[in-house]
Amino acid sequence: MKNQQRVLSTGDTVALALFTILGIGIAVTSICMTIVRIAELSSGGSVQVLAEFIDVPAEATAGGETLPVLLDRAVVTVTDLMPTGVVFGVLGQITFALTIIGVVVCLIALSRNLLRGVVFSRVNTGLVMGGGILGLVGSAASRFCDNVLANAAISQVTDGAFDTAVMSVQPFPFLLAAFALAIIGTVFVVGDRLRRETEGLV
Repeated sequence: MKNQQRVLSTGDTVALALFTILGIGIAVTSICMTIVRIAELSSGGSVQVLAEFIDVPAEATAGGETLPVLLDRAVVTVTDLMPTGVVFGVLGQITFALTIIGVVVCLIALSRNLLRGVVFSRVNTGLVMGGGILGLVGSAASRFCDNVLANAAISQVTDGAFDTAVMSVQPFPFLLAAFALAIIGTVFVVGDRLRRETEGLV
């Protein structure tokens, strides 16, 4: 059998190397942001929490006049956040960081194989599908934790009198991402099968 590896052009090599460096930078930045946010959540001081609502009537002041508005999201400032909010807030940040790191590791490993000239293989297919699934599941889990944090903050600020914060995950972005992942995974699966069939004919 002949070696089916392909030699990349200089431009492709540079692009993949820059992609790897960028991925490492994203992972490091995510870790730093996570550490800062966890420290903020567990400090017992003032914490700003983004909460989403479903068309809640409110009033806004603009130019000295009060206008009726429908609120769909707002930043709530909470002092001495309740334990439930702290726990889920920290879990959400950890999940977010681990998801980013996991996806970046998969993509860097994939880039490393591509730099070696290996495009379609079972390993690359596993890296693509594993990174994609990890991204989808991690994003949903992080979103869920953020929703619990937001509801805890709203409940604490209003002493439980206000209970209209959103506890949901928008399905369309995840369905779109899952569809894209399925297409990419199919391409790698078919490519790997064609590679093995070609090697068997040589």
